[in-house]
Amino acid sequence: MYFATFLGVTVAMFLADVCWAYYFMKIEERKSAAAGVWAVLIYMFGAFTVTSYMQDKTLIIAAMIGSFLGTYCTIEYKKKKEHGTKRIEK
Repeated sequence: MYFATFLGVTVAMFLADVCWAYYFMKIEERKSAAAGVWAVLIYMFGAFTVTSYMQDKTLIIAAMIGSFLGTYCTIEYKKKKEHGTKRIEK
């Protein structure tokens, strides 16, 4: 059971950080409705994460792993997507 919760917190934090990255991108693009949707998703995944590690502080490690991976993977994905677009334009 602990492993399932650990994995759930890791995935939720991963998704929350993906949402944070896209939230900031939509703010930069001045897309208020899209940014609002991303904000709701951040809150949803964050609420699950916080309520989980409030009951077991060791799950903070899962949250840290998920947050790193979420941000890292989103930025790498965005870089590859932009790089691929630039190749097509040439």
